Amino acid sequence: MATTLVGSLADVKQRIASREARVGIVGMGYVGLPLALLFSAERFRVTGFDIAADKVETLNTGGSYIVRILPEAIQEAQKSGFCATSDYSHIAGMDAVIICVPTPLNEYHEPDLSYVTGTIESIAPWIHEGQLIVLESTTYPGTTEEIVVPLLEKGNPHGIKVACAEGSGVHVAFSPEREDPGNDTVARHDIPKVVGGCGPAAVELASALYGSIFRRVVPVSSPAVAEMTKLLENIYRCVNIALVNELKQLCMRMGIDIHEVIDAAKTKPFGFQAFYPGPGLGGHCIPIDPFYLSWKAKEFDFRTRFIELAGEVNTKMPYFVIEQTADALNEHSKAIKGSKILVLGLAYKRDIDDLRESPSLTIIELLREKGAHVYYNDPYFAKVGRGRHYDLNMTNTPLDNLGQYDGVLIVTDHTTYDYEAIVEQSQLVIDTRNATKGIVSPKIVRC
Repeated sequence: MATTLVGSLADVKQRIASREARVGIVGMGYVGLPLALLFSAERFRVTGFDIAADKVETLNTGGSYIVRILPEAIQEAQKSGFCATSDYSHIAGMDAVIICVPTPLNEYHEPDLSYVTGTIESIAPWIHEGQLIVLESTTYPGTTEEIVVPLLEKGNPHGIKVACAEGSGVHVAFSPEREDPGNDTVARHDIPKVVGGCGPAAVELASALYGSIFRRVVPVSSPAVAEMTKLLENIYRCVNIALVNELKQLCMRMGIDIHEVIDAAKTKPFGFQAFYPGPGLGGHCIPIDPFYLSWKAKEFDFRTRFIELAGEVNTKMPYFVIEQTADALNEHSKAIKGSKILVLGLAYKRDIDDLRESPSLTIIELLREKGAHVYYNDPYFAKVGRGRHYDLNMTNTPLDNLGQYDGVLIVTDHTTYDYEAIVEQSQLVIDTRNATKGIVSPKIVRC
């Protein structure tokens, strides 16, 4: 068990400034691991916590399980003291603990905070005076103060309270993650970090911690404001994507190319931001966050009708893709039942190895329900098994002999694909991403 660190606010800030502070990050996934590497790059000694033994072993042997994070990056971090563990007793030796665990929806589309509550219950016995605890997991406003704080105070055996002023206790804050997998245009440390704390001391300490790795920290008045900030960011995208998804369906009936419309509209130098239609929403945030807020709103006798409508439009997009696929096959005198269909791309967006909430998973299941024989190709997934909301048990199919398939369905537009060759070799291509833009062929159906 690690030695417990105790210190005043000034002491901890000094340790942060001198890079002596120990940082623990709970959850070594798509958010937690990149964050750990950022801290390690600034010479902090970081301990990654995860309940998955295979992840811990991979990291401690200098390996990586995320495609965009090379093993060399893990090995470089190890030079600064990075290691991984499943032993939560080491929380006692941390100056700061950052929680980056999933916050999915349950089968009723209600918030599932079991990962958050389980984590808090695991770390609570090991917290100490002067320590900073930060939740980064996306959630509804009120989670930090209504769930995290009481569980921390209840779960530690020493009667430690959350410090709401500069007094003794543990400091608690919320800082929403802004990870964007596959985005190489903005460096992680250039993304401003929003921080809301339970009292000014928590904000000061969290700002000092994040200010050591991010160029700009944006303090707000409370954890609830920071929690709502994250939801606004993602709901903004959700609503606008729903708008273009609906307009796409209208444009198809009118014989208008929605992508040409968007390209023309985005030439306006003010008042317009381009969003693009697709086969449905994926990722951990945009498909989920609206439901977190709409669920919480009911507590205040308020219905978020606009947000719920956007969620409904986006949720129906995979079903629209199935309808368009069936129509395209019908034009070739084929039924969807019994047809061989190759789905291109499993990831929720191009050039990443992330399956979370991917519309491809729903589309494959719907095709199977219709009686199609479904195959997939994705350079990032050799196989796909069972997850929270899917059970596929499939292996990657090589991109050869494309003519054997009755239809090739582009769901994720990876840049590694040679779309001209795919169109040339296929009987029929159904393109949900405008990946075949510029290619003229009667084989292509864009939807």
